[in-house]
Amino acid sequence: MKYIHSMFGFLLFCAAASIASGQVVSKKTLTLDGAKQVIAAAVAEAKRLNAPGGAIAVVDEGGNLMALERLDGTFAAGANISIGKARTSALFKKPTSLFEKIIREGRTPMVALNDFTPLQGGVPIEFDGQVVGAIGVSGASSAQQDEDLAIAGARALKPAMGTMMDVKHIKAGLVAEAFKKGAPLLENGEYKVHASHRDGPGMAEIHSTDTDIIYVLEGTATFVTGGSVAEPREVATNEIRGPSIDDGKAQRLSKGDVVVVPNGTPHWFKEVDGPFNYYVVKVTE
Repeated sequence: MKYIHSMFGFLLFCAAASIASGQVVSKKTLTLDGAKQVIAAAVAEAKRLNAPGGAIAVVDEGGNLMALERLDGTFAAGANISIGKARTSALFKKPTSLFEKIIREGRTPMVALNDFTPLQGGVPIEFDGQVVGAIGVSGASSAQQDEDLAIAGARALKPAMGTMMDVKHIKAGLVAEAFKKGAPLLENGEYKVHASHRDGPGMAEIHSTDTDIIYVLEGTATFVTGGSVAEPREVATNEIRGPSIDDGKAQRLSKGDVVVVPNGTPHWFKEVDGPFNYYVVKVTE
């Protein structure tokens, strides 16, 4: 009889556990060690880019401050602004650059939201598909660099094998349309896929963080790599352009060729026998 009562009790426990499992879900939580790892990655990126300063804040999924570091040279208000960016990103589970864009386009009533910092530089921290917190950066050389440092920090928490991503299927018609003038097919924080088109030579380029993998589909071109870019100028963060390359190595590209250009390497389409179509996969280091 005791055995029957025990089994009955066990079955009731299992039933209760089964019901409860439909009412609650398991949740990933950001630890202090994880927050410190995120900040360390952002600091390392700031040093690599020679950023003039920056306050870096990490909050949990509820927007509560977990860790904060202020680099030398950062203006005094940077700490509070970075916390606001991180908190806004965590509570909305979106990059703060999205809200800055929305407000700039006319939805100004959003600024009335309480405890809301719609400034570029806040990025959610995800782990196994869940937002576990956010990082905010303020005080680097530009709003874009604030975001670049935040992205570098957020990436530090990804599992070693990465997370599952949606399969992307881009229809042939869209691809063909993109090749007419050259356009991105897909871009995210880790890589970009561009349908590129040239009818003539271009500017010399250096991508400080992107490695280019080029696959030629049509046409021929003289491609120069190495050497140094003449009259270099920074046109965007981590992007340098110039009219030509001095002392580079020239090679002829044609259909079926693949070229890998490591990040930081000058390269230039010096002569193009158009139309010249090629895929470029840009992998961000």
